[in-house]
Amino acid sequence: MQACAYEREGRGVPWGDVLLCAVAAVSWSLVGMAATAALALHLLGADSMGALGPMAAATVALGAGGSVTPSGDVSAFGLDEAEATTAIDIAPLGVGLVGALLLAHFLLRSLRGAGVVITPVELGARVGSVLALFVAMLAGLAWVGHDVVTIDGEQLGIDKGIEEGLDRLPDGIGDKLPDGLGDIGDIGGIGGLLPDRLGDLAEAKASVGFSVDTVPTLLGGTVWAAGVLLIALLASRRTPLPRGLDVLHRVVRPAASALVAVVLVAVAAGFAAAAYAMIGDDHPRRIAGAALLGAPNGVWLGIPVGLLVPWDGRATGVLVRFLPDPVDDLLTGSSDKALTLGRLAELDGRVWLLGVAAVLMMLFAGVLTAVRSPKAGGAVGFAGRCGVRLGAVTAVGLPLLVWLTGVSADASLSVFGFDAFGAGIELHGRLGVAVPFGAAWGFGAGVAGALMACATGAAGGRVSPLASVPVPVPAADSAGVVAEASTAAGPYRPGAPHRPPNPDTNPYLRPPGDASSAPTMVGPIVPPPRPRPRPHPNRPRPRPRSGDWPPPPPPPPPPPEAPPRRPR
Repeated sequence: MQACAYEREGRGVPWGDVLLCAVAAVSWSLVGMAATAALALHLLGADSMGALGPMAAATVALGAGGSVTPSGDVSAFGLDEAEATTAIDIAPLGVGLVGALLLAHFLLRSLRGAGVVITPVELGARVGSVLALFVAMLAGLAWVGHDVVTIDGEQLGIDKGIEEGLDRLPDGIGDKLPDGLGDIGDIGGIGGLLPDRLGDLAEAKASVGFSVDTVPTLLGGTVWAAGVLLIALLASRRTPLPRGLDVLHRVVRPAASALVAVVLVAVAAGFAAAAYAMIGDDHPRRIAGAALLGAPNGVWLGIPVGLLVPWDGRATGVLVRFLPDPVDDLLTGSSDKALTLGRLAELDGRVWLLGVAAVLMMLFAGVLTAVRSPKAGGAVGFAGRCGVRLGAVTAVGLPLLVWLTGVSADASLSVFGFDAFGAGIELHGRLGVAVPFGAAWGFGAGVAGALMACATGAAGGRVSPLASVPVPVPAADSAGVVAEASTAAGPYRPGAPHRPPNPDTNPYLRPPGDASSAPTMVGPIVPPPRPRPRPHPNRPRPRPRSGDWPPPPPPPPPPPEAPPRRPR
């Protein structure tokens, strides 16, 4: 395999394979994202308000780090000269996760066929071709992703939200309302201008357009794809790297792969929870569609909260109804409030289970780091190295989760300065606090997981071949062709095994038994009789002795002589 890799370095970059890999990776990634977005929107019933294709294209652009701007005249709602403002900043991480997994899978699969090492030129060509093709395809989505959506107040449940809001109003609120809104009187018999406007709001239909912003989408898509490929290269333990970066096999990749694995397992647990919530619910299709779009959003938001990272947020209007309990009770109000695990547990004691789950997740990441790291030295030194490596990786990964799961949504409808309808959600984590918290949690989990792995004998049991075998440095001849190094493995120089030696499975490693402990034989050992040699056919037979019986047969008579020939 090494010789093949060195020969490829002498040949140059296989551009045909590079382009084929880029086409496969980008096409499968975008197809997976589009299928996930279309299915989720269909389950949510969004296709009843507009065309499914443009909405799916806009959702894919949002999932890939793009930007979508709403537009249009919202002067419906029974009001003249109405001014509507909307701003949404939230990424459907479910769509983005599907595209990221497919994009990374096909790129890493092509890199594994390059051998033990890969040249920087070939690695740059493969990554650059994938980025260029992905950005070109995003430009096509920006051209397709624009449409007009008809919003129906009755389908959105605005009338139910108004009724619930009126039921919560205290008695005597009519005396506190300003003059000109009509005689309120009893809450059950509310009348005047306000109920007319609320009724128009509930029965209104508005046409809102949306379009994908081309330049922000291309820039965001480039950053998104580059980040996905970088994380994939750092977390893949069996993908070759250029010479000089082989230290990443032993230092970074075990911890990075462990953290990525536990984060993906957490997302799988979120989908399982959504499937359980669908049982017995009146609208299981909506739960499934929301899970396809936003299950990673909720799970990756819960991980920093469980690890005690504080969040700042507020929620107003009917959008509060879409927040889970008890987050809606904590964020309701006009002032910003800190969302922490302790404050949530004051409203519902079961929230402490979120912290327990987050701690167990980090401990599992520490065990995986120890199992996938080459073991060298004593248990204490090995645990310290695992803690430092996982702490460094978590110090980068935890702020990334906090940044990805930030939410900002605001919508308002105002007439002559009077706010008739307003809703908004703001939720952002503190990145400055997430960095030291991630380092501390990673170091503690790495040390504890490594000690547990050493105690059970699992430390270093799943080390990658690239991390256990140092890559030899080949030499080049005068023609520039790279030849195989003298230290490379061959038929007379076997390489290092892929797993540690085990005497239980290799009989050649077992020591021979002690000969002195063998049982003593009873009596002398009599050798078997030697067989009598067979006589040679041309050798004269020995004369029989008197005691031999039966006597041997007589020798055959000599052949008769030929008669003499007559003379002529």
